Order: sequence, then C-alpha cells, then structure tokens
Amino acid sequence: MNYLSFREAFKDFTVFSVRDIRRADAGFHRRRLNDWQDKGYIRKVIKGYYVFADLPIDEMILFEIANRVYKPSYISLESALAHYQLIPESVFGVTSVSTRRSYRFPGALADLRYRTVKPELFFGYALVSARGRKIKIALPEKSVLDYLYLNPGFRSGPDFESLRFDADRFRGTVSVRDLRSAAARFGGKTFAGRVDRFLAFMRNMP
Repeated sequence: MNYLSFREAFKDFTVFSVRDIRRADAGFHRRRLNDWQDKGYIRKVIKGYYVFADLPIDEMILFEIANRVYKPSYISLESALAHYQLIPESVFGVTSVSTRRSYRFPGALADLRYRTVKPELFFGYALVSARGRKIKIALPEKSVLDYLYLNPGFRSGPDFESLRFDADRFRGTVSVRDLRSAAARFGGKTFAGRVDRFLAFMRNMP
C-alpha cells in the first residue's frame, strides 16, 4: 500500500492504529509509518496510534483520541470540568476515567491521563456528537463527583476554593438533585460528607 492509497483508505479516520492498517493490508510493514512521519505526512499520537499531519487539532479531536486509545474510558475530571467552563481551562493534556488501571500516555499532541474507578462507578457520561463521531464525556454532575472521589485530599473550603469553580456557571449547569442522586451510588459516609461540604461551599459562594 503506497501513501496515496493509504490516505484514501483512512480518509474518514480521526485516529488510526497499526491494527486498523493491518486489517486493510495484512502485509503492511510498520517501517512505512516511520517513513511517512519523516516526510511529515502523519503524526504519532502514542505508540501504535497516528493521525494525519494536516488534521486540525482541537478539544473534541483530543477527546475522541482519548476515548479511542484506552477503552473503556470517558472524558472527566479537569478536562470535563473545563469543557463545561466550571473551572478555568485545564493544562496541556486530557483527563479521563476508566475501569482499567490508571495510566498516562505522554505524547506530542497531548498527555492522555486515565484514572481508575470501580466498574459500578463507570456511569454518568453522555455521548456527544462531533464530526460525525460519538464522544463519551462525563455529565457535569458526574465530572464533579469523579473529581471529589479521585482526589480525597479536597475536603474543605480552602481545598474547594483552590479549584476556582465559577459559581454562576455551576448554578446554571449543575443539577444538585442529580448530583446527589449520582453521589448515592458511590456509597460511604466519608464521601457523602465531602459532597455535602462541597455543595455547601458552592451554595455560599458570592
């Protein structure tokens, strides 16, 4: 498979893997990917995954890539909170939740970071359409709960203040009733107390 036929075969792919390529051409040799990188045709995302070099990279592209390279997972934590404009823009990277072990893929496009939750806590995400694809992103309420659950050091007012939540945006975006309903599925008095303190903090913010 030469580059022109390869480009045509994968023109509808946002991100493609070596496995994808070998489904189309069982005899494909991986060294061609190195050659095409050197020529500036493709870019490496992480080991085994690539995008075309002229792909315009934006938030939703990065979210789609994060969903794809580590399954099952959905966008959550800082990335989802920033996506909903509940906190200021997150740092370089994409944060996700997965039932697999916590992992970090440093990459040229973005650091892809995954945190582990139990299978019974893998819920509360929406399928958002972007460029004809479906991307899994935590609902606002679940992104807050995931953050509190996976960062147990955030327990009081000064901790919550450091997150720089936008109070007006929070009140207009987050359903407290839905958040409490989802929080009940986490179980545990300690976590429930942390959620209560967080909600009290947000309620009293000017």
